[in-house]
Amino acid sequence: MSKPRVVVIEDDEAIRLGIVATLESAGYEVEACPDGESGLQTARQAGCDLVLLDLMLPGIDGIAVLTELRKSHSTLPVIVLTARGTEDDRVEGLRRGADDYVVKPFSTRELVARVEAVLRRSPERPLPVGRLKMGKGTVDFQRREIVSDGAQPLLLSETECHILLHLASNPGRAISRDELLTRIWGLSGGVETRTVDMHVARLRSKLTAACGDDSADGIVTVRGKGYMLGGNVERLESK
Repeated sequence: MSKPRVVVIEDDEAIRLGIVATLESAGYEVEACPDGESGLQTARQAGCDLVLLDLMLPGIDGIAVLTELRKSHSTLPVIVLTARGTEDDRVEGLRRGADDYVVKPFSTRELVARVEAVLRRSPERPLPVGRLKMGKGTVDFQRREIVSDGAQPLLLSETECHILLHLASNPGRAISRDELLTRIWGLSGGVETRTVDMHVARLRSKLTAACGDDSADGIVTVRGKGYMLGGNVERLESK
């Protein structure tokens, strides 16, 4: 069985060499790049299983690399490496398609654990969804609105739209509150999850108002696990 191949895109030589040594000792095949341009080219090559991507890179920065990578390799797992401390930077990476993030400085154990976790999830990579048919209404994620015949479009907040899109992109899988906190808010570990429930409740209310009572089961609570979309939902491509 071949070793999983990881591409490391990191401009700091000491950090780059440390990551390579850590992953190789953990049984991975590693290829390292010092800048965004060479990293993007290497990550696009066949056989890459995961990318570790620094945000602060010379030339093409990490967000630009991630954006371009998602255009050609929408299912390739990417973990963002960042020394930036603000929540906005982490959220931006996740919204651009990163699967996880690690804030520097990080321990070797944490890095390997994150890589292992993302690779385990990779067979369940999100599916692209442009619109969602629920009851008598249609959710347009690009416009961030719910449209139904004979009624004014009902706008969704950015957070509500991201929650619904994440559920729609993972059919048949219950999404935990912790995963939603990480993917939507960029938070993890010991954070009060009541905020997730409140946003889901408001989202359900809007869906019922715009799509009818038969959409009430569109977002299903899975006891002890989280939320998922029900079976009465049809995923559509973008127009």
